[in-house]
Amino acid sequence: MSERLLLMGVSGSGKSTLGPMLARALSLPFADADDFHPPANIAKMRAGTPLTDEDRWPWLASLGAWLAAQPAGGVVACSALRRAYRDRLREAVPGLRLLFLHGDPALIAARQSARPGHFMPPGLMASQFATLEPPAPEEGAILLDIREPPEALLRRALAGLRGPAPAAGEGRG
Repeated sequence: MSERLLLMGVSGSGKSTLGPMLARALSLPFADADDFHPPANIAKMRAGTPLTDEDRWPWLASLGAWLAAQPAGGVVACSALRRAYRDRLREAVPGLRLLFLHGDPALIAARQSARPGHFMPPGLMASQFATLEPPAPEEGAILLDIREPPEALLRRALAGLRGPAPAAGEGRG
């Protein structure tokens, strides 16, 4: 059975760190959603302009197409901040499983400021948190608190993926 995973959270939550670790542990390909942004999206973010839904739909479509095309499954690191974005990905990738990296905005801001040269400037963090719709219980996301080191998050993610699927209305964490 293939495993198709979405590692989600605001910029700076650790998706690009944990994603490759998780993919290696599961022997799956990894894709970082940042690599799927068209140049126009990157230019907007570099300029400090938040993306609109119209900017995101083609980007999400390309991510969903990539993940759906992986015969053994795969791991995608993508902010997927709103339920509508996750729903769009689930339409393209039936059975998509969510892992939600969440944490204190101050910790995430500190991480962001330590990433010089990234196209997502720390000034857009407020818009990220304003847009964020944490997964609802029925989405069955595995919750991962970013205060833990990456190795501990990997162990929690793997344990959550091995555990029974949550019943409707339950999250895991």
